[in-house]
Amino acid sequence: MALKLEPGTRLVVATHNPGKARELAEILENRFPLVTAGELGLAEPDETETSFAGNALLKARAAAEASGLVALADDSGLSVAVLDGAPGIHSARWAGPARDFTLAMAKVEARIEEEEAGAGDLAAWFTCALAVAWPGGPAVVVEGRVDGTLTFPPRGDRGFGYDPIFVPEGGTQTFGEMDPAAKEAMSHRARAFAKLKAALL
Repeated sequence: MALKLEPGTRLVVATHNPGKARELAEILENRFPLVTAGELGLAEPDETETSFAGNALLKARAAAEASGLVALADDSGLSVAVLDGAPGIHSARWAGPARDFTLAMAKVEARIEEEEAGAGDLAAWFTCALAVAWPGGPAVVVEGRVDGTLTFPPRGDRGFGYDPIFVPEGGTQTFGEMDPAAKEAMSHRARAFAKLKAALL
């Protein structure tokens, strides 16, 4: 039997980040009533996997089991070529307990400067893994990626996380400066969702 996600199904989004929940609601074209793990008071599981897909699946399964609802989880992050793919799955961790991404962006810039050999190489990419898990049942995981370059100092106050330092390939504006609809049309999350839609909708 093919797995299907029926519009109108109430989903729990495995996040405590309101910005991410809003973005996922828009990507889902508001077809599903969403409640976040934060709103339900669910604990955040330790992200012990070594890949975005692994962590997304772990979070989706934990939220599905704890809530009894179909769960959607996203694990995403920024990878920098000259930093061997860091911060990668530790992207949120670089922002510290207060989730201060101004601090995280400064840390990325400082680390790049330390890598003097790569001073000219600002290639980077965002990865997003999306997982949907049914309570006690199957799960589906997909991944999307968008390549680009970093720019400093950060520009723009839209989006969240590392958006103000990331300029997608072929663009001139950072994700932090772009109109949200323009970002949505090409983001790593949108690319992952297109795959999820093909698989489940």
